[in-house]
Amino acid sequence: MVQTKKIKQWVVLGTGGTIAGTAASASDHTGYTAAQLGVAQLMSALPGIDKVLDGDRLEVEQLAQLDSKDMDHTTWQRLAQRCQHWLAQPDVGGIVITHGTDTLEETAWFLQQVLRTTQPVVLTCAMRPATALAPDGPQNLLDALTVARHPQAQGVLAVCAGRIHRARDVQKVHPYRLDAFSSGESGPLGWVEQGEVRWSGPCHAPEPHAHAGNALALPAADWPWIEVLHSHAGADVRRVHALVTAGVKGLVVAGTGNGTVHQSLLAALAEAQAQGVAVHLTTRCAQGQIVGQSAALQTAPGGLNAYKARVSLMLDLMK
Repeated sequence: MVQTKKIKQWVVLGTGGTIAGTAASASDHTGYTAAQLGVAQLMSALPGIDKVLDGDRLEVEQLAQLDSKDMDHTTWQRLAQRCQHWLAQPDVGGIVITHGTDTLEETAWFLQQVLRTTQPVVLTCAMRPATALAPDGPQNLLDALTVARHPQAQGVLAVCAGRIHRARDVQKVHPYRLDAFSSGESGPLGWVEQGEVRWSGPCHAPEPHAHAGNALALPAADWPWIEVLHSHAGADVRRVHALVTAGVKGLVVAGTGNGTVHQSLLAALAEAQAQGVAVHLTTRCAQGQIVGQSAALQTAPGGLNAYKARVSLMLDLMK
């Protein structure tokens, strides 16, 4: 008996970004306007898509159309809700999300923290607009779909320039080059080479945050207000006082070196904690994590940069 291939459906959610950007000249890689082309237009012009799909179906949905520097909590919530909707469909194998590069790492970590699924959710992007002479978006899209379709793929991943990154590790480290993302000391989770996926280790979906359900149900306008502060030479304590007076609920402090904080800030941060403001400490160093425990401040989850630690603290306070 000839076995019939079970047809799956793969979903691409568009949020805008450089991958959907346009410029007046094909040689202009910086003076473009992001989020101009719809995701359906991007997918319809994608060469080689039929080969990657191998008979499976594709569903395309425009969820947002923005420059990712302007990413907001409302869009995060809608994105997570739509991911949950699609992943609940029995024939959906996974999701690809087109996203701007500037805040991709934050969106990836937020989704990893709130989605209850082992199915793959793969974010991809571009460093050049769609109108560039040699745009990188089409290859990144094909690679992302290839990764999403791989049987080993699980959880939230990011794919750019042929590299596969975990949501926890991925970080934008360069403002211009095509290979703009790094996973730091962890290294990439894998690579896409000539349409084939090569993994460096096991891929699995971590457990979501304990308050994941609240992030999906609580109006985004009511999410706790968390800000990031950086310790630096000449740090001014008035920043802390102003934020506390304004009603901030949590502060993530990116300390120097091994989580050290300028002496002018420590007393103000201790006072903020006494007033009920949650304060978490991380390091502004690009690699590594804080070794040991600060006596004055609680250390953020190991390995998270300040912006991902902000996401985690926000979820911690969503009770």
